[in-house]
Amino acid sequence: RFCRPLVLASLPTMATGEEITPALQDSWGDFWLFRFFVNAAGYASIVVPGFLLIQYFKRRNYLETGRGICFPVIKSCVFGSEVKSVHQDDGSLPPRAEPTESSTARQVFKLLFCAAGLQASYLTWGVLQERVMTRTYGATETDPGEKFKDSQFLVFMNRILAFTVAGLYCALTKQPRHGAPMYKYSFASLSNILSSWCQYEALKYISFPTQVLAKASKVIPVMMMGKLVSRKSYEYWEYLTAALISVGVSMFLLSSAPNRTVSTVTTFSGIVLLAGYIIFDSFTSNWQDALFTYKMSPVQMMFGVNVFSCLFTVGSLLEQGALLESLRFMARHSEFTAHAVLLSVCSACGQLFIFYTINQFGAAVFTIIMTLRQAFAILLSCLIYGHTVTVVGGLGIAVVFMALFLRVYARSRMKKRSKKLPPGETPVQKV
Repeated sequence: RFCRPLVLASLPTMATGEEITPALQDSWGDFWLFRFFVNAAGYASIVVPGFLLIQYFKRRNYLETGRGICFPVIKSCVFGSEVKSVHQDDGSLPPRAEPTESSTARQVFKLLFCAAGLQASYLTWGVLQERVMTRTYGATETDPGEKFKDSQFLVFMNRILAFTVAGLYCALTKQPRHGAPMYKYSFASLSNILSSWCQYEALKYISFPTQVLAKASKVIPVMMMGKLVSRKSYEYWEYLTAALISVGVSMFLLSSAPNRTVSTVTTFSGIVLLAGYIIFDSFTSNWQDALFTYKMSPVQMMFGVNVFSCLFTVGSLLEQGALLESLRFMARHSEFTAHAVLLSVCSACGQLFIFYTINQFGAAVFTIIMTLRQAFAILLSCLIYGHTVTVVGGLGIAVVFMALFLRVYARSRMKKRSKKLPPGETPVQKV
């Protein structure tokens, strides 16, 4: 909070020798790259001392020499209580509950319940996300109103409710004994915060349909990184569907509508923020996969990640003085308060529906439901907020989703075939 005016004042005055105006300070403060570095500095003020403390306890061999009432807490945070589970095929997913004596009608009801819960949670979440980040509050005939600008506060609201829901669920249900060092959740938490922040900020520069399609095309950079870094092998249908996704996204982005407004034009900043979202989100999922080698449930993972997410975001908001500003904005605009709370409820409920759907029906069914959700989200955004899509852009969207469904179908066929392979053979690794 105190360094920001100094930084803003020094850069222009060193170049021109003139005093900086308040309007210029506001424009610098609203620039996404500046806010990104300010937020990162706030996270570093928590990460760096924590890293030094962890190294101190490890060098002192605290696990053998430590005593006192703080010993259990430090042991849980720094060392953990159990070794990794080396015989775990896919710890990232909970074991799927196979229907034993349930009727077909009951299974259909469960599937409809999961689909309706996921669609309701994430479609509402998407509509509210675009409303909060692109529209003004308190507008009247004489007053244009004001926009909410602090994406980090929205991330904090989402994480504090997810932390509460996961904590209550862990307290009320039987969970595996937790063994992972708590500090390891901080890596996934930090990347998760940054990916969510990039996602919110990108809506200031690109349309929501563009953001949805960019998320759908995330498989392309994942395959590229897997090929270059891990030397993974892919099937022909994976290359085919990745090419189709690339063509479909290109058709949508390059199509132009005569009445497209400035707010829906894809800008360079929006592309950079989307790239940041994809990079941080990819790291989050890979790090969580590594953490699942410890014995834990998905809800325990949700709880651990959100503990650090709350710590990082509230610390950074307090250091910047943005927490009080955001709370004052909520006090001025009750509509924004309702939107922010509902946004957080949808995010937390959506995560629980994800765990339940994968547990009951597997990842393939979940992927189909979420792919349909992306298509519905684009349609809703165009209907509610008036985004214009040309014929070529519509064909591009159709190509993307056709490729996504083709991937789901081909992957399910490959899994069935891999079960019939001889014991010495292993299937090709997939993304």
